[in-house]
Amino acid sequence: MKRAMALTEEMVARCHRVIIDTGPEPGLDYLDESDYAQIIDVAMAMRPPGPIWLFAYGSLIWKPEVEHVEERIATARGYHRAFCIHQTRWRGTLEQPGLMMGLMRGGQCRGVAFRVPDGEPAEILSRLIRREMTAKPPTYLPTWLKLETVDGPLSALGFAVNPKGRTFAGKHSDEHVAHVLARACGHMGSGAEYLFQTVRNLEARGIHDRHLWKLQQLVAQELSAGE
Repeated sequence: MKRAMALTEEMVARCHRVIIDTGPEPGLDYLDESDYAQIIDVAMAMRPPGPIWLFAYGSLIWKPEVEHVEERIATARGYHRAFCIHQTRWRGTLEQPGLMMGLMRGGQCRGVAFRVPDGEPAEILSRLIRREMTAKPPTYLPTWLKLETVDGPLSALGFAVNPKGRTFAGKHSDEHVAHVLARACGHMGSGAEYLFQTVRNLEARGIHDRHLWKLQQLVAQELSAGE
């Protein structure tokens, strides 16, 4: 039976604010072309044979950076989703920071594996890496994950959290995460929208993440209490 989310599109719409992107934060040490070249070279050297798969567990599910020709429901063991990334841009601001998800060690994570078109592997990896990695030390690390699917195992590129990353925020209580997501917004949208779209797109694929389901209920409660 299909479950009805407590967090609704109408609630999410109320969270939206027009935020002007002020651009890269001054004073940060950003990755340059030589840094990207080195990261891509390492990723290519560790790339398993065969087509390139991408493991999506959050916004990449509903807003992928690259085209794909196949998708499979997949489980990454040894990692779990967590709102552990501090954000002062995109879906937050310096004045009201947001939180984003990352893949942290421990547990397991069900998500979607996308097979990208055959082409130039380095170019595909470059687009993905540049989307996920900007400042030093990077918050995400490109990692080749071993995934389980109903069609058998496969290896896919994922972006695991770097505990030494600049914006790593550690784990927070569900109540704190819900409080932040109900209020934070950046030029790319609100934290409530990020959670809503992720849960909705997971559910549409038959993936029920109990933790995210609880979070969307808590965010809905926060928004209802503020009416």
